[in-house]
Amino acid sequence: MAATTSQTPAGYSAEHYIITSPSPYVLRIEINRPKKLNAFYEPMWLELGALMNQVSHDPDYRAVVLTAAGDRAFTAGLDVEAAGQGSILGGGDGKGGPTPDPARKATGVRRHIAEFQDCISAVERCEKPVIVALHGLCIGLAIDLSSCADVRFCTKDARFSVKEVDIGIAADIGTLTRLPKIVGSFSWVKEVALSARWFDAEEALRVGFVSRVLDNKAKAVEAAIEYASLLASKSPVAVQGTKELLNHARDNTVADSLKYTAIWNMSMLQCKDTEDALLAGLKKRSPTFSKL
Repeated sequence: MAATTSQTPAGYSAEHYIITSPSPYVLRIEINRPKKLNAFYEPMWLELGALMNQVSHDPDYRAVVLTAAGDRAFTAGLDVEAAGQGSILGGGDGKGGPTPDPARKATGVRRHIAEFQDCISAVERCEKPVIVALHGLCIGLAIDLSSCADVRFCTKDARFSVKEVDIGIAADIGTLTRLPKIVGSFSWVKEVALSARWFDAEEALRVGFVSRVLDNKAKAVEAAIEYASLLASKSPVAVQGTKELLNHARDNTVADSLKYTAIWNMSMLQCKDTEDALLAGLKKRSPTFSKL
């Protein structure tokens, strides 16, 4: 069983994140750059991708909670100043050399964006459910990142913006792909993405971007950990399978998803977890499930 501790769990290390296990089988990843409003630069997204890939296959954890340090912002998005220094997006070739021709520079930019996308998409690819607790300013990359999570909670003071058009670009890390599949109104998605206008927690709840609004950050984090702990108490075969099948259903036809579900469960139904759950119900006790 995973240790319940305020110390960094064994096998995990991070420069830009605080890693803890607040309850059994739950890993908390806290963005930790509050003096910069948790704005991201390249080492941060590379580190996040590595952490999510690690916990995805770690049998000691069954749910992940993603939070951010400080009171002002979950993240203010991309650290534009840092991104322009020593990057292919700035002048030259990103390595101190001269600016390459347009085709070669475009290839470098494409590879850079793809790497960035892959690191953030690691949150969605994670086999374990990911619950995010949003607070304060949630700008640009905050929407990209939280759109990859399975469940989103936020505070009453949370303020959101798909901000990219205000810095002269179209959002390219996932918001324009995922947000239309999360909320019920494509008109609303275009309204906020085209204008970069702010929307608050009440509006985020109304359109379905978040599923709970809590009074403050402490309560939002507490609720996220409590929910993650609930998921961690259930069969990891059932929970991870449910995440996989829901994501497949989102991206495929009903017929294809039904076929995939049948193929998935023809092996997963043979697990011992079903027997353990039924027996625990008969004996009126909480079931204990093996690691996955």
